[in-house]
Amino acid sequence: MEENFEKIVLAGGCFWCTEAVFQRIEGVEEVISGYTGGNIKNPAYREICTGRTGHAEAIQITYNPTQVSLETLLEVFFATHDPTTLNRQGNDIGTQYRSAVFYANDIQKQKAADFIELLTKNRVFDKPIVTKLEPLTVFYEAEEDHQNYYNENKEQSYCQFIIAPKVEKIKKYYSEKLKTT
Repeated sequence: MEENFEKIVLAGGCFWCTEAVFQRIEGVEEVISGYTGGNIKNPAYREICTGRTGHAEAIQITYNPTQVSLETLLEVFFATHDPTTLNRQGNDIGTQYRSAVFYANDIQKQKAADFIELLTKNRVFDKPIVTKLEPLTVFYEAEEDHQNYYNENKEQSYCQFIIAPKVEKIKKYYSEKLKTT
C-alpha cells in the first residue's frame, strides 16, 4: 500500500455490516474485519461472541485521504448504525457490538470528538450518542470466512434483511461518494 494512506478502526455492531458499507466508498482501499479493544491475545470469533473478552467486532479501514476525508468516513459511520444504543445494534447485544472509534492518534481522536459534538449540537439523534472513543491498541484480523462476508453471502437471510438495507441507504444518500467500478 502507498505511504500516504491512512487507517482508522471503527466498531458499529456486526463487522459484516460495516465492512459492506465501507467497501463501497470511493477512496477506501481496503476493509478488514477483526477484533480490538479486548483483554486477550489473538481472540477467535467463538470467544468474541461470548462477550467476555472485551473485544469489539470492528473494521480496519485503509483509505486515501486525498480521495476521502476522515470526516466523510465518520459521517457514513454514524449514518449507518445506531450510535445511541449501548452495547447493541438491533438484535445483536453485548459489548462486542458496541459503537466505538478506535483512534490511532490525537488527530483522529479530536476529529471524532468534534464530529460527535456536531451531531449532538444539531440534535441529529433523539437520544444521546454513546459511541466511545478508545485508543487503538492491537487490531486482530478476523478469520477468513468473516472477510468480504456480504459480497460472498448475499443470499443469506441476515445479509438480505440486515446488511442490504444499509448498503441501499448509502446508495441513496451517499451516491456521489461511492466507487464507480
